Amino acid sequence: MNVTEILQTRKGTAFSYEVLPPLKGTGTEVLFQTIERLAEFQPRYVNITTHRSEFVYRELENGLMQRQSVRRRPGTIAIAAAIKHKYGMHVVPHIVCSGNNREDLEYMLLDLQFLGVSDLLVLRGDKAKEDSSFRATGNGPRHATELIEQINRFNHGEFYDGTPIKVPGTPFEFGVACYPEKHEEAANLESDLAVLKRKVEMGAGYAVTQLFYDNRRYLDFVRHAREAGIDVPIIPGIKPLTKLSQLTVVPKTFHCDLPEELYAEASKCRTDEEVKRVGVEWGVEQCRQLIREGVPSIHFYSMGAVDSICQIAKQIY
Repeated sequence: MNVTEILQTRKGTAFSYEVLPPLKGTGTEVLFQTIERLAEFQPRYVNITTHRSEFVYRELENGLMQRQSVRRRPGTIAIAAAIKHKYGMHVVPHIVCSGNNREDLEYMLLDLQFLGVSDLLVLRGDKAKEDSSFRATGNGPRHATELIEQINRFNHGEFYDGTPIKVPGTPFEFGVACYPEKHEEAANLESDLAVLKRKVEMGAGYAVTQLFYDNRRYLDFVRHAREAGIDVPIIPGIKPLTKLSQLTVVPKTFHCDLPEELYAEASKCRTDEEVKRVGVEWGVEQCRQLIREGVPSIHFYSMGAVDSICQIAKQIY
């Protein structure tokens, strides 16, 4: 059963969440604690993010600087396999254009097939920190639609270089990202919706939103999407506020607005613990409204917010 089928056969609003692979060298204990804490809410699937390599400069003994590629969070595929094996959970690893050429991506698809993982979230991914705009790696795809084209060819028994796959495996199903307040690089919401519609026409079975705090933005986005002929499930992505710094960091990083009421309440706080309480209260009401609107699932972004998600989920599930 893939995510689309899970959503179609659900009873009520499904619970799902996203985790990050652990930082290089830190082990899996904290990750597994997160999974075990959230297990009581019966998650229907778990997403595993992936992060591109970064370039760092290290000083050599001769005083010169050497540029090196470092991946701080390796192991998306391995973590997906570990979660599936250890907990029997439905896993959805992210596969991204960012930092990968077409051969890299092809080997990822092969590894996932060998592991029996056939659900993906397909993304362009972030640009490198040192770049002013997104750049493909070698012959890698520049857009999520180009990555989808490669996956579709793989599903139809063809490697990226055109040679046939002698024994095609189980085809991949996939979802994509969407942006209620539009992607930061989109000229306007209409052009952003056109991109989403193209992804759906190419086979995306559902879309997961960037995090947001104003349900009106999500509901308006869904309405515009339906008017544009996009009929797949659009899953709201939620991340409760947990720190004072997020009042400025979140709008800048994720290009989303904080509703005036939320900002006013959070601005009164003097500690992260106070902000966390406000974030939980807002998250509960936000999720309750979304459930009343009949959303197929609520997808939580868990990084730094596991305690808050547990508190919210206990009140809405």
